[in-house]
Amino acid sequence: MAVRGIRGAITVPRNGEEEILQGTSELLHEIIAANQIQPEEVCSFLITVTHDLDAAFPARAVRQVPGWEMVPLMCSQEIPVPGSLPLCIRFLLQVNTDKTQSEMVHVYLNDAKKLRPDLTGADV
Repeated sequence: MAVRGIRGAITVPRNGEEEILQGTSELLHEIIAANQIQPEEVCSFLITVTHDLDAAFPARAVRQVPGWEMVPLMCSQEIPVPGSLPLCIRFLLQVNTDKTQSEMVHVYLNDAKKLRPDLTGADV
């Protein structure tokens, strides 16, 4: 068994509480389904948001998922680099798994697909 990272990102349409919580929930459920992970396998979970998202803590959406209440979780704000993708929520989950790094499924939704076209097949 090894600790592996799973990355993901999603963009939301605006800086609203509902949009941030919905986007966070959608991305989390996609990552759970794609990687078949259980909360007990998660060592730590980092969530970052771009500087234009401050209407809600994304962690609130994670805490609403049954079984995920005790997952070690931290939210932070990204460095506001000029020209970076706006309205973006990013995840890094570290999980205990028997899978290889190449078997981990990273999930990028909406405009966040542009961040990793090598993983999503998105046109940039």
